[in-house]
Amino acid sequence: MGLYKHVKETWKKQDHDFLQMHRKRLAEWRKENTTVRIERPTRIDRARSLGYRAKQGIIVVRQRVNRGGRQRPTIRSGRRTSHNFQRKILDKSYQQIAEERANDKYKNCEVLNSYFVGEDAIYRWYEVILIDRDHPVVVSDPLLKSLANMKGRANRGLTSAGRKSRDV
Repeated sequence: MGLYKHVKETWKKQDHDFLQMHRKRLAEWRKENTTVRIERPTRIDRARSLGYRAKQGIIVVRQRVNRGGRQRPTIRSGRRTSHNFQRKILDKSYQQIAEERANDKYKNCEVLNSYFVGEDAIYRWYEVILIDRDHPVVVSDPLLKSLANMKGRANRGLTSAGRKSRDV
């Protein structure tokens, strides 16, 4: 088994030591800002499978999203019964919302992909891989250049989370 497979197994199994470490990590993340740029991915196996490479022009951001509260509040005054249903406002996943918010924060970057890293009762955290559109390393790489030229990938539902919501 290679290194990345061992890392993947650790995230799947989640034994007692891992859970204690992860709980401490979540407590630290709660105190941080909503969007935090990080040096290296928390889940290196997942990041590399989604296109992350340790090169200039590729950055990783941890994005926090509030859980719950995605429905209209109950109507309290008089309405017809047919207009009194609670319908979901958003047909987007938390992951897609996290990608869009990270893209809003880093306007010169384009979202490559994202993955789940943790949740508690209030928040969910995703790590979003971003590509700097104008970085010389990105411009010289043909694959990254084509992805970087697609403006607004997260908002148009072209990332993997966005494609799932569009049933593609």
